Amino acid sequence: MELKKILSQVKNSETDLEEAENRIRSMGYVQISDIARLDTFRKNRTGIMEAILAEGKVAEDIAEIAKKQIESTGRVLITRLDGNKSAFLERSFGADNIEFCKNSITAVVHNGTPAPRTGGRVAIISAGTADIPVAEEARMTASEMGCDTLTIYDVGVAGFQRLVSQLQNIEDYNPDAIVVAAGREGTLPTVVSGLVGAPVIGLPVSIGYGAGAKGEAALLSMLQSCSVLSVVNIDAGFVAGAFAARIANKIAEARNTAPAKGC
Repeated sequence: MELKKILSQVKNSETDLEEAENRIRSMGYVQISDIARLDTFRKNRTGIMEAILAEGKVAEDIAEIAKKQIESTGRVLITRLDGNKSAFLERSFGADNIEFCKNSITAVVHNGTPAPRTGGRVAIISAGTADIPVAEEARMTASEMGCDTLTIYDVGVAGFQRLVSQLQNIEDYNPDAIVVAAGREGTLPTVVSGLVGAPVIGLPVSIGYGAGAKGEAALLSMLQSCSVLSVVNIDAGFVAGAFAARIANKIAEARNTAPAKGC
């Protein structure tokens, strides 16, 4: 934890009290003119990094917030981008410093600082191809929180054999947590939870029409699941990825600190 590092440096006379005070104060938040108060210490406090929701923000403000976050942590996750905002960020930071998900809806901007690795393992599964953008938001979130990820897309229950053919891959990967994204009737998380031992997070997606449109049927179906799973809000890819990563990181920490078994 950064706070312990600073206190240790003071103790060892590697930094003075004034510098330590300034660094500790900066852990609270960074004021960005009159548009934002960036919580740069959130990851140290909760394990979940500060992210930027692009929806409702102009491109220039997104870039300014991202710049300040990168100055503090080296990387920043940005969600709910559109084509114009994605293009503006690429021009602002350069193609080498930005990583887009499929469809460029979610991105990570960085200064070359690599994402941390914790040893946590998260699987991301989607029912259909249309669910991939939300699933990718969950994947990139889990990855930015230090987890390795496995993606298995377009294995919905309308063609159940597609999921069955992937069960061995899931078992071999041995995920600590699984995010399952599904729209329409939202059945897939229930099925996956009934077949695997890892905790499952249902991610309803706003794909579907008519009665129960905009993800409402998927959400209610997951909440009524007869197998055990947790459910996040409609299209809440960031929340699903972060929740899965918190589980995975706790399990990885226990794996890494467990005493070695004797002969």
